[in-house]
Amino acid sequence: MGEGHNVEQVAAEIRHPPGYRFRRGQNWFLVGLTYASYYMCRYNIYIVAPRIMDAFGLNNFQFGIIDTARNWCYSIGQFVNGLFTDRLGGKQAMLVGAVLTIILNIAFGTVSLLATSLGTFAILVALATIRGLDGYSQAFGAPGMVKINTAWFPRAERGRFAGVFGMMIQFGNIAINSIGPFLLTGLTIPLVFGVVKIPAHWQNLFFLPPVAVAVITTLMFIFARNHPEEAGYQVQHAADEDHANDDHDQKLPLRVIFKTVASKPMVWVTACAYFCTGVVRTAVNTWWVVYFDRQWGLDIATSTLVVVTGALLPITAVIGSISSGVISDLLFRGRRAPVACGLYLLETGVILAAALLLSNSAYATPLLASVMLMLISLTANSTHSILGTAAAMDLGGRKMAGFAAGVIDSFQYIGAGLAGIGLGLTLDSMVSKSTLGWSVWFFFMAPFSGLGTLLMAYVWYATHGRSVRG
Repeated sequence: MGEGHNVEQVAAEIRHPPGYRFRRGQNWFLVGLTYASYYMCRYNIYIVAPRIMDAFGLNNFQFGIIDTARNWCYSIGQFVNGLFTDRLGGKQAMLVGAVLTIILNIAFGTVSLLATSLGTFAILVALATIRGLDGYSQAFGAPGMVKINTAWFPRAERGRFAGVFGMMIQFGNIAINSIGPFLLTGLTIPLVFGVVKIPAHWQNLFFLPPVAVAVITTLMFIFARNHPEEAGYQVQHAADEDHANDDHDQKLPLRVIFKTVASKPMVWVTACAYFCTGVVRTAVNTWWVVYFDRQWGLDIATSTLVVVTGALLPITAVIGSISSGVISDLLFRGRRAPVACGLYLLETGVILAAALLLSNSAYATPLLASVMLMLISLTANSTHSILGTAAAMDLGGRKMAGFAAGVIDSFQYIGAGLAGIGLGLTLDSMVSKSTLGWSVWFFFMAPFSGLGTLLMAYVWYATHGRSVRG
């Protein structure tokens, strides 16, 4: 029987017990909100990137070192912590990551306040080290949330879950992009017995988001459950999914998890495609504030266009996440490769259009740049959602989803690291010496988007469009 037919059959046979969908929604909301709060402590540095560079005399390459340290340590953490998550349990892993990121964000803000007298090299080492440790810590989040939700969602529902979950995690990005500019100019919070005034320091973005993480994670740990059986429900999973309906509390040995997931060729092909997503997605996320500041002289603390762009970038990411999940589930019956291939191809076209238009002074404007960035964000986050979440769940199954997600996501952040030091070095070398100027930023992304297209086309061809489980 074909795999596509299996997915269709499972979808038709899904019958959840009374109250299950509501309880799953509660679980899903708390887990999603926790992971969203991670993003507040992850994307805060991009809001203040020009200020960090100016305060410590860093060039693009040096700032890229700080960002790459975070992303490459995150990559290592994804690989390692995926194994730990399959042993610890999903919400336990997310708690560990949250506690550590709270401590390390506060440390980053404190060091940047106290280290103004240090030389460039010393401050660069300090900030890159703290950010690297924070990257490793946050790598407990994605495997944890994927493992939890693999147990709660049968395969036929995972594409839509991945899409809506992609929407939820963007709430953290929306929050920090919207609140961040106000924290840069100072903030007055009215209370019943007076007001609280927050002074205008960019370090605020490393002190206040951890408070939100602490509150949300506490609620998640109290009320969320690792799998439906803990909440008193039994859920039918596909018969061909690893350990679909056996002892759900059983902890598989690490060597078994590693050998099983690592032996699936499509895990590695999908991971390589996700590497390409990592380059493009992180190239946008890391440099968009710097781009508007350096290319157009627009400060996020004072420019309405930049603030609106910051709010809309994650919203376009939400649209991409939801639409890609729904399309793969409903129109392609759980087949991820055809959808991902089309999305990579569309992304390549958008990036090339942006590069050509914004390198031509007759067309280039800040508004056009904002629109093109939003289109790139839409396509990049579509592949991010469908490959990093839905495909990882399909490939790993409920017992090994943590490690499968870790492997695939680790490759994304290897690519993300390249968007730090690699793109930073490219910008330092070419912006002032080439007629392309900052348009080289877009040309840097295009080859990786094209490679992602080819890799997903191979998966599509190799599997004849069927859903992929290795």
